[in-house]
Amino acid sequence: MRTLPKLARPIGMLAFLLAVFASLLLSAPAVQAQTLAAPVSASTPSPSPSPESPASTPDSFPNTINGVLRNAGQPVAGVTIRATGEGFSGETVTSETGAWTIGVPVQGTYQVELDVTTLPEGVALAEGAQNPREVTFANTSNAGAIFPLGEGIVVQSQSFGELLAERMLAGLSFGLLLALASVGLSLIFGTTGLTNFAHGEMVTLGAVLMFFLAGLGLPIWLAAALAIVGGGLSGYIQDAGLWKPLRRRGSGIIPMMIVSIGLALAARYTIQLFFGGSTQQLPGARSPQIEFGAVSISQNTLQSLIISTIVVLVVSFLLLKTRIGKATRAVADNPALASASGIDVDRVIRLVWTVGGVLAALGGILWAYYRPGVTFNMGQQILLLIFAAVVLGGLGTVFGALLGSVIVGIFVEVSTIWLEADLKFVGALLIMIIVLLFRPQGILGRRERVG
Repeated sequence: MRTLPKLARPIGMLAFLLAVFASLLLSAPAVQAQTLAAPVSASTPSPSPSPESPASTPDSFPNTINGVLRNAGQPVAGVTIRATGEGFSGETVTSETGAWTIGVPVQGTYQVELDVTTLPEGVALAEGAQNPREVTFANTSNAGAIFPLGEGIVVQSQSFGELLAERMLAGLSFGLLLALASVGLSLIFGTTGLTNFAHGEMVTLGAVLMFFLAGLGLPIWLAAALAIVGGGLSGYIQDAGLWKPLRRRGSGIIPMMIVSIGLALAARYTIQLFFGGSTQQLPGARSPQIEFGAVSISQNTLQSLIISTIVVLVVSFLLLKTRIGKATRAVADNPALASASGIDVDRVIRLVWTVGGVLAALGGILWAYYRPGVTFNMGQQILLLIFAAVVLGGLGTVFGALLGSVIVGIFVEVSTIWLEADLKFVGALLIMIIVLLFRPQGILGRRERVG
């Protein structure tokens, strides 16, 4: 009975934050209504209605086909682009910057055609350019179509080396954002022994919180900062209100793992209840392509690469050079010996859960920009990749999780050269199976005797 007063405060905090989170979720319909009612920006003119469907403004549907029309590096405005497919037809006109966007109701395959009669005088499609072109969505809410222009210019296909370099750069960016979630999961496993199946929902929470906070009119940087803080609070409250009481009761790892599965399901479908099942976009989800010679990368992907690298370096420094980092590694190696040495094990574990929530929330935000889009089950979709990275690097080893994440990220993106985009995540499962068969401890893990 003496434990009840000690639990009253964390349980009260848990109830309070759940109430705040519920109020944010309940504001979703109003936020979404404002988003749908927002006028089309001046940079993307309103497309004319089609006899087969209503006007397909970029905000009318959750999925979009877009591109930029340029000739000799200069934008080409006033050109008509049409998209037809899946029982839908819509069109738009390129803006002053040459950008165009057509909203489509469902993901699928569409025929996108440039009306050559609307091209300016002296401008023509490059020789060999496809028109119309077929566009197919692949696990994202955005699809692109490029129409190269230029009299006398011959379209050349990208060489294998250029394609490989482009996919490896994208894979490095994806691997580093994957590392943010994997490092948090590895820290939690190393200090508690718990395989947390609800970690994917902590990733989702970061993206969902930023969506609602940005919908309230906050600046992007402030919405992102508050969402990351919210992720840290969720980790703190989880440990204070659930995992610490279970540890004190002497609950085994298997029962606690089952609890984490139930928590994941409850959190996922609670988010779906209020957030909905459609894909929503964060502010600035559409970004221009940046070219480095023959290799191109989107601005959002490049920014994600930079942010992830900085955060990973900071976490590595804290683990190696600070007292709390050394205490964390000591608890991960031997909790009983660490406690006997005067280290507050519960405090270290609480900090680990908080940091894990912060890293997961940041990873969720970057994942929403990388995909792009926010969905209620986005954490579930990336959870397999997180586990694959942690298993590959070595369970409980932070730097193993980092190395495993980079390998998995590059493997997943490079595999799209030969595999369909829908099958690229299967490679992560293949990696996990091979590692468990031939090196169960992972690349940097330690071999342990069982029994």
